[in-house]
Amino acid sequence: MLLRRAAASFRFSACARAAPVFRSTPRGSRAFASSTSSSSSSWALPLLLGAAGGAGAYIYFDDIKAALSGSGVSAGSSLKPLDYQEVYNAIAGVLDNDNYDDGSYGPVLVRLAWHASGTYDKNTNTGGSNGATMRFDPEASHGANAGLAVARSVLEPIKKKYPQITYADLWTLAGVVAIQELGGPLVPWRPGRADAVSGSACPPEGRLPDAAQGQKHIRDIFYKMGFNDQEIVALAGAHALGRCHKDRSGYDGPWTRAPTTFSNDYFKRLLEEKWEERKWSGPKQFADKATGDLMMLPGDMAFYNDRTFYLQSYKYAKDSDLFFKDFSAAFSKLLELGVPFPEDSKPLLLKPTA
Repeated sequence: MLLRRAAASFRFSACARAAPVFRSTPRGSRAFASSTSSSSSSWALPLLLGAAGGAGAYIYFDDIKAALSGSGVSAGSSLKPLDYQEVYNAIAGVLDNDNYDDGSYGPVLVRLAWHASGTYDKNTNTGGSNGATMRFDPEASHGANAGLAVARSVLEPIKKKYPQITYADLWTLAGVVAIQELGGPLVPWRPGRADAVSGSACPPEGRLPDAAQGQKHIRDIFYKMGFNDQEIVALAGAHALGRCHKDRSGYDGPWTRAPTTFSNDYFKRLLEEKWEERKWSGPKQFADKATGDLMMLPGDMAFYNDRTFYLQSYKYAKDSDLFFKDFSAAFSKLLELGVPFPEDSKPLLLKPTA
C-alpha cells in the first residue's frame, strides 16, 4: 500500500477480503501483471495435488521444465504437500529486525503484496498478483517499486525452504502474515497463483496510485481494479503501517506514531491533527502542526477533502472493528484480483503466531 516516483504507495496489500473475520487487539506489535494467458511460453500452471494441515498443495507445470524452473525445484525432486500454516509461521519468524526501519519487515512485506496485486486492470484482465512478475524487468525497476528488493530478498530463504510454493503465493501470503502479526484482522487467503517465467507478462508502468494526485486520480486507479469508494478508504488505512523514505519515493516520515502496529490510527491522525504543508526541499507533503513528526501525502489529504471519502474515514476513525472487518474483505479481494482459482478453491484462515 499512493505513490510518487517510488515507494509511497497505498500499502494495502490491499486488499481483498473474503469472510469478514476480524480482531482488533494488537499482538506483540512494536510502537514506535501480467496477462492471465496460460501459454507455454510465459506461464507455469497450477495443479491441485492434495491437502495438509487444512491447506492445499500445488505443483506448477506448463511443460514440466518451465514449471520447475519457476519453482526452484529440480526435475528429480519429490514434492510433498505444503502445510501453509507452517509457511505462515516461517514468514512470521523473519519479521522482526531491529536494524531495519522501525524494527520490522512487516510494513514492506505489506507493500510488496500490495504492489504485486494492485497492477490489475479489470478492463483488460491483466496485471495482479498472478505471475509475481516483479521478479523481472521492467516491473522490478518501476519507480513505484523502489525498495521492494528488500522485501523480496527477505522472503528468498522461505522460498528455498518451501520450493513448492510459487512466488506469487508467497508474496501475497507474506502480506497477510504481516497484517495479522502486527495486530490487524484475520485475512482470508488461498493458494493457487502461478509464476510467470519471463518479463513479457509484466504490466505497464503507471497502474499504481500516485501519491502526488488527488481524489479523481485515486478513483480512476481503484475503479480500474474493481473497487468502490468504501473499499478504497478501507485499503488506505494500511498507511497505519510503515513510513516513506527519501531515497525511495522522495517523501519522508511515518503516518502514525506506531508504524509497526496495524490499527485505525491513520484515520484518527488524518482527522484529528491539524496539517500544514511542510517547508522543505522535497516533494509536496504535509506535517502535523503540533509536532512536525508525522506526515500525510497529497493523496492522503484526498480522504479529508472529498466528502464521500471523509465520511467513510470518519466511520473508521470512530469504529476500529468496522475498519478491521472492511479492511480484511478489501485486502483479500486485492490479493485475488485476476487470479483464475479453481471453482472448488476455498479461502484459508491461518492462525497468528501470538
